[in-house]
Amino acid sequence: MFESIRRIASIPELKTKIVFTLMMLMICRIGAHIPVPGVNGDLVVRLFHFTTGGSQNLLQLMDVFSGGAFAHMTIIALGVSPYIMASIFIQLLMATIPSFRRDIKESPDQGRRKMGRWIRFLTVSISFFQACFLAKYVVQLNAGSPGIIVPELLDFQIVGLPWLFYLVVISTMTAGAMFLMWVGEQITEKGIGNGMSLIITIGILSSLPGMIGSIIRQLNLDSQEPGQLTFSSLVVFGTLFVFIIVGTILVIQGQRRIPLQYARRTIGGTEAQAASSAYIPLKINYAGVIPVIFASSFLMVPATIVQFLGRNDFMGRCAALLAPGTWLHTSIYVALIIFFTYFWTVTQFHPEQIASDMKKNGAFIPGIRQGKPTQDYIESIMNRITFVGAFFLAFIAILPTLVSRLLGVDPMISYFFGGTSLLILVGVVLDTTKQIESHLLMKRYDGFIRKSKLRRDVT
Repeated sequence: MFESIRRIASIPELKTKIVFTLMMLMICRIGAHIPVPGVNGDLVVRLFHFTTGGSQNLLQLMDVFSGGAFAHMTIIALGVSPYIMASIFIQLLMATIPSFRRDIKESPDQGRRKMGRWIRFLTVSISFFQACFLAKYVVQLNAGSPGIIVPELLDFQIVGLPWLFYLVVISTMTAGAMFLMWVGEQITEKGIGNGMSLIITIGILSSLPGMIGSIIRQLNLDSQEPGQLTFSSLVVFGTLFVFIIVGTILVIQGQRRIPLQYARRTIGGTEAQAASSAYIPLKINYAGVIPVIFASSFLMVPATIVQFLGRNDFMGRCAALLAPGTWLHTSIYVALIIFFTYFWTVTQFHPEQIASDMKKNGAFIPGIRQGKPTQDYIESIMNRITFVGAFFLAFIAILPTLVSRLLGVDPMISYFFGGTSLLILVGVVLDTTKQIESHLLMKRYDGFIRKSKLRRDVT
């Protein structure tokens, strides 16, 4: 490990990228502790924990994803969920509208800029609506427990509504969501790793000390009475923790290798043929942990709206059905993971381009003709292995929920040490590590090139 750190420190460009990424993530964590003006954050936290009652529900899941910013009602309480929702919608448009897809294919740079503008505009709209619901939620909390909102903000009312408070909350939270989007884009462009994924990861990691303290309290080590969490349950979760890490690594890095052969070529008057070890590596899970992030964010937004609208009527019953841990929520969650796995693979993986490049380079799959048959063959194999990867990913995501039901353990502990949170953590760490390794490898090759140029200059 120390050797790897030394190698990273020896490359100024890579060191600058890592320092920049860490500084931007630190700024995000500072924003998670700045409450919205006019809101008593400490009182909101106490009411939040009283409202959740220690059970696994939507509010706690949103708080884990935002790194505690949601419970404290801070300026970045919305997190990156609006940006992810906007990205999903634009990706769906790109996949369903041929003209949009054609423009991006013909001019990739201009198409990416256009898509970025649409994502930003849609992010602002989604942030605005989510901030409206959160403001309404805080007003409801203040009605039951006065003191959450500064009275001066409530005095200014129009048509019986505290418009000044709504204006402050909506503008502040929308600006916070846009700031997070800008930070994520800056990390992706100038730092290392995917900015949005790293922001989610640092938010999940920030709740680790609290989870460890909750485990210690539930073990009840200071008393002879058995705690809510037993050592046998802790061993089961430790085993599950290792299993999910290993399973995630195998799914993300697993490959199906399709062997390739090259037509004989004449080089220098003699026939030569490429080595038979060439192959096409098709990933079992081409999308990585992106389907888990998309499914979680997609399921949070409608469920949040339903939960904030009320609990004593039809909307309240819908909120209870959509609460995490219920069979309906689990079924929809699995279906969304499978859907987004296929959706991301279809939009990002292009077998026609692979078949075209193979034909240009004289490569072929043994027993398969070049052109359209090769494209169909690669596409059929990708569909089959994606099916396996999607179901395995969904199984790992819901496994802690199933174990929590069987053992009767606090769902939030099982949620943090397995399933969605751990999948995102492992996936983002793997992706960031690969990017660092690619920088190290590139610099190593640059060193070889410089040496070879130097030898040619000397001779």
